[in-house]
Amino acid sequence: MLLRIFRGTGPGVILLIVVTLLLVWISPFVELQGRFSLYFDLDPMPLYGILSYFIGTNPLPGIIFTLALVSLISILLVNLNTALFFINERTFLPAVMYILLSGLFPQYQLMNPALFSGIFLMLAIRRITDAYRVQGIAYNFFDAGFLIGTGSLFYANLIWLGLLIIIGIALLRTMNLKEIAISVLGLATPFILTFGIYYVAGKDLKDLWSLLGYNLFSKTASYAFSQLTVVTLILIGLTTLVSVAYLLRVMDTKKIKSRKTFYLLLWAFIISISIFFAFSSVSVEIVWLAGIPLSYILSHYFVFVKKKLIPEILFSLFFVLIALIQIWYMK
Repeated sequence: MLLRIFRGTGPGVILLIVVTLLLVWISPFVELQGRFSLYFDLDPMPLYGILSYFIGTNPLPGIIFTLALVSLISILLVNLNTALFFINERTFLPAVMYILLSGLFPQYQLMNPALFSGIFLMLAIRRITDAYRVQGIAYNFFDAGFLIGTGSLFYANLIWLGLLIIIGIALLRTMNLKEIAISVLGLATPFILTFGIYYVAGKDLKDLWSLLGYNLFSKTASYAFSQLTVVTLILIGLTTLVSVAYLLRVMDTKKIKSRKTFYLLLWAFIISISIFFAFSSVSVEIVWLAGIPLSYILSHYFVFVKKKLIPEILFSLFFVLIALIQIWYMK
């Protein structure tokens, strides 16, 4: 029943999505006094540090700003599919899935750099896919590299998703050393500019190197998973496996650009999850990045699978479990 409702595209569905967003984000406002600083607030990356300075230490403006960013990413998710039409159906489900995923870890529903970097990841994916069938050198890859590099100045671990640009070149183009070189240059440019600003300002460049090392390789505090969160993650994991298997089974029936876009999204998800396990500096905030490709993968399954009973049950359980997580956090 819930899935059938959210699969619609009318004005009522948009209103329902807005209501869902507000409900998922009640707990941060209710537990406002219990908000705390996370590890990435101790020695933030340069751009996130500037933003944090202007927003201040009061958690309320940060939570409101974060809610606005979740709304923006949700809109961009729908817009990307509208532009490329790789799911092959007009749907708001990617936005719904991302909103639900945003409520998975209530302690992280506050201003954090990973969410800011998600905006840049979305824009970079768009620039990579726009390189399909571009004649000559595709400078889209420089733009994508520049966007990911800039996003890394908010959340350092976004830099590992620079691999997505090389994968994009391999998927969408004939491998070209010039395009690889300009993508690396684009990735490095924001850091070169930052080092230049530090040098002109008379700051010690070793401090910037130390800041990068801390954000990329320092050990963060382990997240304490509640039993309810573990159950929800198991459900998401099983649904993801089923969704990926279904997607791979029907991949050959899709148009070439749609197929390549989905492969790019699969790689984005794989890289995001891999860095969670590979680097001690990455914690559950990675959901803000992994949730972007995952929202599309899950939405594709929920839209196209023929047997509707199992998807309906999975979606409803996911919806209910996120609601329970939020309620439990407010106790």
